[in-house]
Amino acid sequence: MKKIVLLFTFLFVLNVFSQQKKMWAKSIINQKAPKITVEKWLSDKPNTKGKFILIDFWATWCGPCKRAIPELNKFKTEFENDLVVIGISDETKEEVNKLIDPKIEYYSAIDTNRKMYDFLGIAAIPHCILIDPDGIIRWEGYPILRGYELTSEVIKKIIGEYKK
Repeated sequence: MKKIVLLFTFLFVLNVFSQQKKMWAKSIINQKAPKITVEKWLSDKPNTKGKFILIDFWATWCGPCKRAIPELNKFKTEFENDLVVIGISDETKEEVNKLIDPKIEYYSAIDTNRKMYDFLGIAAIPHCILIDPDGIIRWEGYPILRGYELTSEVIKKIIGEYKK
């Protein structure tokens, strides 16, 4: 009997927390992504036609953002035929260009007016969105959040499902 009461208590608490999350979390998965609008490209402008686009919203002062850069560099190389990786910062060109370690090997842009951030409701960083070639958002979240990481396996699965 005690186990049953504990089980129901656990399920009740779990339900309450999941309901709370729904109140403040607005998912953009399966929605049409906006056209990529940035203030200035710090690299060449990418050709995204027919490719998945992984956008990383980040800043130079953000430790978790900097920890994600090597993984994003890896995705750029690993999925070069299917995926374009773009880092967008709301800092100035000078601030972004000061960052030399870790080195960003993917496309980079600034959005000091925060147009993309505001349109997508990006309130915290690092935050990534993965857009399919049809412009639909297929993944969003914090790329290095333990248990919810954006991994090669996650990207492979999403690309594989799209190609079916």
